[in-house]
Amino acid sequence: MSSRTSSTSGALSLSSFGAGRASTAGRASTAGRASTAGLNAAIIGASGGIGGALADELDRSAAVSTAFRLSRSRGEAESRAWLPLDLTDEASIADAAASLHRKAGSLQLIVVATGILHDGERLQPEKTWRALSAPALETAFRINTVGPALVAKHFLPLLAKDGKSAFAAISARVGSIEDNRLGGWHAYRASKAALNMLIRNFAIELARRNPRAVCVGLHPGTADTALSKPFQGGVPPGKLFPPRRSARRLLTVLDRLTSEDSGGLYAWDGSRIPF
Repeated sequence: MSSRTSSTSGALSLSSFGAGRASTAGRASTAGRASTAGLNAAIIGASGGIGGALADELDRSAAVSTAFRLSRSRGEAESRAWLPLDLTDEASIADAAASLHRKAGSLQLIVVATGILHDGERLQPEKTWRALSAPALETAFRINTVGPALVAKHFLPLLAKDGKSAFAAISARVGSIEDNRLGGWHAYRASKAALNMLIRNFAIELARRNPRAVCVGLHPGTADTALSKPFQGGVPPGKLFPPRRSARRLLTVLDRLTSEDSGGLYAWDGSRIPF
């Protein structure tokens, strides 16, 4: 990837996703499918802060034909492109993938924007190994690792092969083993580290099946969402991002990545984070 990005202004082009595609301008959609004149994208976890902002930005882009929103509940956004998906239920994930295949045929962009850091008494970031519990570990891995892995299982075959396409999952810098200097947050760190390994594995296999495709993890920074709310007091000034700002930056990063970058973990500014 050639350069970092910090701009949030101007049009969101996503021009790299059109490279190599056959021209379909002006062609009407058929058989109930989304139009192929623009890009088709799917955001899993679209009812969340980052996921909703990503879907909103894609809806605003002239390059995008349809931004499908997938989540367990419909959320506030009234969208005909919403589909139900329960991250903890593989049958639900498979059904959603089948529905997308019928509606769009293939997708140029898939983003898994799900994640859990805390959940009342059931899950809180641990400050010591003495706070570890099996239920907390199981919850973190179910949402942060197993769910995205099963989405990849059913959604990676939907990636378009007639040009650049991308599969991305929201990960976290704290999932980097090499970058870990503080310790703690055991369940969250470990589940994101496992997700990073899966992304690398998927990228290796994807390169054989779909050479133009990209498969990466993304670190959005600290966004002003429910996930970070209890911990925002310790965020340095200027480092707490509105969800829309994070979403635009992540989409710009994805636009600049190529298949040579596949398998990596990238921050909102385009820098690569070591595993």
